[in-house]
Amino acid sequence: MRSNPWFETVAEAQRRAKKYLPSTVYGALVAGSERGRTLDDNTGAFAELGFAPRVVGHHAERDLSTTVLGVPSALPVVISPTGVQAVHPDGEVAVARAAANRGVIMGLSSFAAKPVEEVTGANPNVFYQMYWSGTREAMAQRMERARTAGAKALIATLDWSFSHGRDWGSPTIPETIDLRTAVRFAPNVLPHPRWLWAFIRSGRIPDLTTPNLQPPGGKAPTFFGAYGEWMQTAPPTWDDIEWMRTEWGGPFLLKGVTRVDDALRAVDAGVSAISVSNHGGNNLDTTPATIRLLPAIADAVGDDIEVLLDGGIRRGGDVAKALALGARAVLVGRAYLWGLAANGQAGVENVLDILRGGLDSAVLGLGHSSARDLSPDDLVVPDGFTRVAGAPRAAGTAGR
Repeated sequence: MRSNPWFETVAEAQRRAKKYLPSTVYGALVAGSERGRTLDDNTGAFAELGFAPRVVGHHAERDLSTTVLGVPSALPVVISPTGVQAVHPDGEVAVARAAANRGVIMGLSSFAAKPVEEVTGANPNVFYQMYWSGTREAMAQRMERARTAGAKALIATLDWSFSHGRDWGSPTIPETIDLRTAVRFAPNVLPHPRWLWAFIRSGRIPDLTTPNLQPPGGKAPTFFGAYGEWMQTAPPTWDDIEWMRTEWGGPFLLKGVTRVDDALRAVDAGVSAISVSNHGGNNLDTTPATIRLLPAIADAVGDDIEVLLDGGIRRGGDVAKALALGARAVLVGRAYLWGLAANGQAGVENVLDILRGGLDSAVLGLGHSSARDLSPDDLVVPDGFTRVAGAPRAAGTAGR
C-alpha cells in the first residue's frame, strides 16, 4: 500500500526527498560550505526567536497577501531561483505551475534546466535571475530574452563566492550524462528506482545543460560550462550593477546583501529591492544567519527600497518572524525543492500550503488581521540575537 503523498511539515518532505533522490543529487541540494555553520545558523536562528501571542482580540479573517516589486502575491513568499537539475523531469515548469496555483511569484535561475519561455508560459509572474557572468553583450542578450518571454523583474545574484569544500564531503556531479557516466553512477542511482523510472517515463534524462544561457545560433552550455564562464568573469563593480539595472529597465532586485553599507550603496545604485541573503550558506562560512542581519539593514534603508529575506525558511512561523523584523517577503529555496522531490508539482503546492497555514496561525495568534501588520512587538528577541555588519558610511562619502 502506497503511503499518503501528503506531508505535514517541510522536515517530512526533506526526509522523503533524501529517500527518493540519489545521494549525489540530494547532496547537491543540501550544499553548504566548510563547517556548515552558516547553513545551520540560517535555520537555527529562527528557533531562538519567540512569539508574543495575544489572548483576546483575534480576527476571524486574515489577509496574507502582498506585492513584491509591484507584482501581487497571495503570500509574502517568492520561489527562490535555484537550478533543479535532476530533481524532477518537469523541473522548473512543475514549480512554476505550483506557484501559479498558489498565487505566488516564481524566481527562475539562469542555470535552470527549463527555458524561460516554458516557465513564463506556466506562470506569468516570473522574476528572472542572473549572475554577473560573461560579456556585457552576452548579458544584454540574456536580459532581452527574459524580457521578451515576459519576465517581470530581474534578480541579480551576487552572493556566491568561490568558497567550497565541505567537512561532510561534496557530491560528485558529472559534466554530462552519457553511457559511460550512466554506468559509473549506476550504484548510486539503482537504489532509487522511483527517481530513475520518473525520468525514463518522461523520455528524457537529466542532460545538465543550461538552456537560458544558450547563445543565438549556438548550443546550450553544460552546468559546469556556465559555472566556468562565471568563474572567469571579473567580479562586478557598483558601476556594473548600475549598468545592469539600466540595461534591464524594469524592477531590479539585488540579491546577496548582508552589510548595512552595501544596502545603502544599493539604494544609491537605484535598485528597486534587495534580498538579505548569504546564498543559503553556500558562500563564506560563518557569515551570520540572514534573520540576524535583517533588522539593521531594514532600519537603514527604511522605505527607500523593498527588503526581502532569503535563507532558512522552513515554516510559516519563520515567514511571520521575517516580516516582523522588516522583510516585505521571503524567498524559499530548499523547502520547495524537498517538496518537488517528494511529490512533484503537488509537493511544491504542499510546501506552499504549509507555509500559508503557519503564517495564518501566527497572524491569528498575534492578534492581527493582516500579515503586513506584523512588527517587532510580536516577538521575543533575546539579547544579542541580532548582528550588524558594515557600519553605515559617513554622510558625504563616495562609498564605491
